[in-house]
Amino acid sequence: MKEYLSQQGIQYEEKDISTDDGAMEELRRRNRGIMAVPTLVVNGQVIVGFDENRLNKVFH
Repeated sequence: MKEYLSQQGIQYEEKDISTDDGAMEELRRRNRGIMAVPTLVVNGQVIVGFDENRLNKVFH
């Protein structure tokens, strides 16, 4: 995900759920309890996992 975003010139904020309890809680809330990474939030849309086709639709 990070490589894709960097290649597309898209700025992002990375949160590490292994060290940030607030980020862990945010992930649980956004994913309705499902713990899956990567999770990306774009304009309120939650994208779980690396789905290049969906990302291309969201960013282009």
